[in-house]
Amino acid sequence: MRLFFTKMQGCGNDYIYFDCFHQNMPNPEELGKRFAQRHFGIGGDGIVLICPSEVVNAKMRMFNADGSEGKMCGNAIRCVGKYLYENKLVNEDIVTVETLSGIKTLELTVQNGLVHAVSVDMGQAVLTPEKIPVRLEGDKAVNVPVEIDGQPYHITCVSMGNPHCIVFVDDVDNFPLEQIGPKFENDPLFPERVNTEFVKVINNKTLQMRVWERGSGETWACGTGACAAVVAAVENGYCEKGDLVTVELKGGSLVISYTDDGVSMTGNAVKVFEGEIEV
Repeated sequence: MRLFFTKMQGCGNDYIYFDCFHQNMPNPEELGKRFAQRHFGIGGDGIVLICPSEVVNAKMRMFNADGSEGKMCGNAIRCVGKYLYENKLVNEDIVTVETLSGIKTLELTVQNGLVHAVSVDMGQAVLTPEKIPVRLEGDKAVNVPVEIDGQPYHITCVSMGNPHCIVFVDDVDNFPLEQIGPKFENDPLFPERVNTEFVKVINNKTLQMRVWERGSGETWACGTGACAAVVAAVENGYCEKGDLVTVELKGGSLVISYTDDGVSMTGNAVKVFEGEIEV
């Protein structure tokens, strides 16, 4: 079997995209693990299936590098919008995509027939601990003191369709993410594991962030994580609600707005190459 794919990235968060309008993708959990390997496969943070939907323009399924299926991925959904438009599966610059965390609306910025940036309505942030989920009491989990692997931290927890834990730190660049990230991901405090963002506040409109994603490890960017970081920054008083906040990631920058109406995210979407792989 030959499978055709497109490699795309948003802020360095790279996935392998399969057009399931025109081909079937068998056993994506296992094939995704094989394809995501950077030395023995195509290489990526995971795979994304672009599928037909019965209710909107398309359906997105995303699988992490370990084969687990994610409910939502902000960087991936921007690239899905780009693929749909540039491959003439949609003709409008407003696109709707079905995900496991609900239907998302995308606004495409198009120049000369190519999509250069995408804004995504990410919906409402969830702050209720049991809905995130995280095993904490109260209406919100904001700046809560906890112990992870015996070490004290203050955490803020947010769901943007998948669970996020945000920790504000003084030095992001030298933070020992590879050692600390897995401790958070697999701590019993998080019943479905968790994506963890370590964030430095540069000023009230700029954050710097590194992320450890459940199932993938450190990635160069995380769209839902950037949204969660801005929500956490507002809830902790570092940023103002309604302002445009730039989140600087290892692979680029995203612009996030958190208002009473929800969270929106704007960033790039880039096609790297197309190819085929034999299974």
